[in-house]
Amino acid sequence: MRTYHQSVTKLLDATLEVVRTKGYAATRIEDVCAQAGVTKGSFFHHFKSKEDLALAAAAHWDAHVSAFFAEAPYHGAADPLDRLIAYVEFRKAILTGDLADFTCFAGTVVQEAYRTHPEVAAACAGAITGHARTLEADIDAAMHRYGVVGAWTAEDLALHIQAVIQGGFILAKATGSAATAAASLDHLGRYLDLLFAGGPSRRGAGQEDEPPS
Repeated sequence: MRTYHQSVTKLLDATLEVVRTKGYAATRIEDVCAQAGVTKGSFFHHFKSKEDLALAAAAHWDAHVSAFFAEAPYHGAADPLDRLIAYVEFRKAILTGDLADFTCFAGTVVQEAYRTHPEVAAACAGAITGHARTLEADIDAAMHRYGVVGAWTAEDLALHIQAVIQGGFILAKATGSAATAAASLDHLGRYLDLLFAGGPSRRGAGQEDEPPS
């Protein structure tokens, strides 16, 4: 992970928090400086503009997310499908705290800036698709293990998983509750299980299905 000057790190961390709370358009340089506890003079020493800050914040977010998920426990499952299901369960488990604590900086910015600030939106989109790519190897391995063949690819499914997650964040914002996002992830887990024929045949003979909820 890239190492920044202390004041830069404070500004980047503050940007992630303020944008996830207020949205990109409503975030002012003054808001970020106040959250970071630095002066505007310090800000302009490091960044030329709000857009320059947003580009750096997108890279900072990408690095943070990459490190966080690289150490997550879902990688430990032996079966690739179990790893995918465990990934979804992990995403559900981290829906904690306020909305700004668990929603996605990159997704928030893309929704607002895809036309007005295309360079910033592209950087954030890259963070989302880059994370999706980390799932492709497990999806591909699950397809081979369970003989799944279709008119879709591991890349397609990885992006669909991210679409459900990002949509869940929007629902959480719309309802003011993480419960709606959690319900979407539950549906995603069931979909993955069915997609790979992961019912009784995958779990093994003699193990009964769980009763429908």
